[in-house]
Amino acid sequence: MKRFVLVVILSLVVCFVTVDAAGKRSSSSNGVFVENPMLWADVPDPDIIRVGDTYYLVSTTMHLMPGAPIMRSKDLKNWETIGYVYDRLTDSPKYDLQEGTVYGRGQWATSLKYHNGRFYVLFAPNERGAMGDTYIYSAEDPAGEWTLVSRMRHFHDCSLFFDDDNRVYVVYGTGELMELKPDLSDVIEGSHMQIFQREADETGLLEGSRVIKHNGRYYLLMISHVYAPGRHRREVCYRANDIHGPYEKTTILESDFGGFSYLAQGTIVDSPDGDWYGIMFQDRGGVGRVLTLSPVRWIDGWPMLGDEMGRVPDKVRPLVSGQPEKSIICSDDFSAEKLGLHWQWNHNPVNTAWSLTERPGFLRLKTSRVVPNLYLAPNTLTQRMKGPKCSAVVVLGLSHMKAGDRAGFAAFNDETGALMIKKDGKKLTLCAAELSVKLSQRDKVVEDATEKIIESIPLNTNKIWLRIDGNFVPRTDIATFYYSLDGENWQKMGNDYRMRFDWQRFFMGSKYALFNFATQKTGGYVDVDSFTIE
Repeated sequence: MKRFVLVVILSLVVCFVTVDAAGKRSSSSNGVFVENPMLWADVPDPDIIRVGDTYYLVSTTMHLMPGAPIMRSKDLKNWETIGYVYDRLTDSPKYDLQEGTVYGRGQWATSLKYHNGRFYVLFAPNERGAMGDTYIYSAEDPAGEWTLVSRMRHFHDCSLFFDDDNRVYVVYGTGELMELKPDLSDVIEGSHMQIFQREADETGLLEGSRVIKHNGRYYLLMISHVYAPGRHRREVCYRANDIHGPYEKTTILESDFGGFSYLAQGTIVDSPDGDWYGIMFQDRGGVGRVLTLSPVRWIDGWPMLGDEMGRVPDKVRPLVSGQPEKSIICSDDFSAEKLGLHWQWNHNPVNTAWSLTERPGFLRLKTSRVVPNLYLAPNTLTQRMKGPKCSAVVVLGLSHMKAGDRAGFAAFNDETGALMIKKDGKKLTLCAAELSVKLSQRDKVVEDATEKIIESIPLNTNKIWLRIDGNFVPRTDIATFYYSLDGENWQKMGNDYRMRFDWQRFFMGSKYALFNFATQKTGGYVDVDSFTIE
């Protein structure tokens, strides 16, 4: 029987000081807590809602497919991916890695709402579409099928909002508002307005809108980038008694955390017991943008995030104790009939070029297009890496590779460290490689891709174990690479590789990636036996 291993480390603390939902400091013994980062993985631009006793989270995944992942939790600690809003985007051939790419574009900053028994999402890809730049989808069950409701003009970093009188609005950009028709088919022309004017202290970007209503007041949360010495990011809140204004503003969070600079952009959500929590993301280098959890203290009608000192705490009490351990990052033995929801493809997949059924218990990755490099390769399969440390092993069958094929395992990003198996003629070679891509600004065309071979060895086997360890202890971001011919004895290969985050290219943290592509002719394939992460 093949191994299926998933290790989730719970923090069982003997005695420490933490904060409760009101931000008060207290001590506890032998308790399980939500440790920050709440999700130490690439989960940016969050929107979270509660329906009954269950929380639902959506995040940005840009060029990865399927897109707009829906995650679920009972306790804000254990999260699982339950579905995606769409399988693929088709407005442009660039989503298929043709005539350009959509690296760092695609689905951004999705807004998630629940109204009259249905779930709704609204998102505006940062890539122009043929039918309109904004999508609205709806579903009765967020784990089931989502139906496209409408397409309309572009709304940057937008928030959908259903008011108590059933009127529907979208707030976007820097304080812009438009009302939507009751059936969500389009905007109501003439409804556009600027609901506030930028203040003098707003010297940078002001974006990431999230709208809630509490005790009859409207609250608009936004990330504020302050360009001034010693200032970075903060979360501000605008509030009004009428959605159209007038609005007043205060800063609700300005805190660094964990040795990294200031964090912001997210939302607040209540519990069934009436407590409130704030979920904000923080840039964490190579792992990407991680999520933090803070208590919310309502002071003079303002939702102030953090502990009594306004700081993001190290630990927060879970809402419900004793919940099953779950994770959005999972091992896989590929024995299921469908691909696990923890996986996403790099751009739209070629569905005829992968299979779970041709060899049951294995994922078969076939070549489908001759390409010059990994960054243009179809059917690269990815999963998030996780902090503070992670280690993943894949087992590959190589006997059906063709001359010119390139297969392997990578810490994938615009700067990539990889273990790559090359078949040249009849010879197999294992290489430790460092890859990099240069993209055009307008169409994200791959203008140049470099490959530096650090170490290589000949292979005389058709089965190999590859391992990548990730270390995201603050300011580390190191990937190390190993191979084994028997699954027991490991040899390190190549250099310690420094993973990076570049918002101008992929705008993502590094991902574990399985790949197989052709540089000469199609028809080859590799069989992936398992993926095991600890």
